[in-house]
Amino acid sequence: MKTLKTLLAVSLIGLGCLHSAAAQGTFPNKPLRIVVGFPAGGPLDQHARLLTDRLQAVLGQPVTVDYKSGAGGIVGAQDVMKSPADGYTLMLANTGVMVINPGLYSKLPYSTLKDFVPIARTAMQPLALLVNPNVKAQTLPEFVSYAKANPGKVNYGSAGNGGISHLVPEMFKSATGLFMVHIPYRGSAPAFTDLMAGQVQFMAESIPQAAQYHKQGKVRALAVTSRERNSALPDVPTVIETKMAKDFDVVGFYGFLAPAGTPKPVVDKLSDAFKQVLSQSDVRNRMISQGADPAFLGADDFAKFLGSEMPKWATAVQKSGAKLD
Repeated sequence: MKTLKTLLAVSLIGLGCLHSAAAQGTFPNKPLRIVVGFPAGGPLDQHARLLTDRLQAVLGQPVTVDYKSGAGGIVGAQDVMKSPADGYTLMLANTGVMVINPGLYSKLPYSTLKDFVPIARTAMQPLALLVNPNVKAQTLPEFVSYAKANPGKVNYGSAGNGGISHLVPEMFKSATGLFMVHIPYRGSAPAFTDLMAGQVQFMAESIPQAAQYHKQGKVRALAVTSRERNSALPDVPTVIETKMAKDFDVVGFYGFLAPAGTPKPVVDKLSDAFKQVLSQSDVRNRMISQGADPAFLGADDFAKFLGSEMPKWATAVQKSGAKLD
């Protein structure tokens, strides 16, 4: 009798494994959901919508975007973390969610590399270092000289404490020995408005907005933070080119993650799907026009990249003194 029960149990386990393997083999066989932890209409939403149509075509299933905004992307991250690890719920996240929050929040309810499995890095997004046009500096070296001659009199605006627009100027301050006063705002829009009005003199901002207003003469772009020049601001040098900060290569990024425990075959299939989407020239061109550089990394390489980025941003957070609970 025991032998019969044992055989039956083994058979059921075998059937379960076959069913699981079959389910993975036919993945996906229902719609997918991409969670964005920020409001609709922002840069992450733009990026999601650019990719979802083509992703649907590659995977053969509908892909919807679900907005779960709040707490710097934490609400969305928790939603994905608690979702089934079956590949049907993904998170599109930015630098802040993936590598800044772990150093910024003392009680962060998730661990990027333990609670998620990386699927694909899809874009890199450099920033531009901007000044109000009334600042007497046409180049980055001139600005550094101006700021050093006026210690504590130069203010810089950011979208809030601990965000990338706060930490990049802090990294630049550290690299150049400048003393500038941080003025945090509730979001990028009011900070940028005050930059144009001259209430703050300096700001690090994403390329699309920076390029638009630089061309209109409402702000002056002095440098970009990537290792190479950006096509949206072709005449603006990199920080490295200006020789103001050696090896200054600070770039934000976007990527997709799934809940930890998602089966490897599913991860690989999703990663390959993003690779196919990002190989399409019109998608790449549209991404560039939005100020993001196509920069695909597969699951394993993306995991290594995240591991190398986390200590860099943790150091930046520590030096800035920013801390949130």
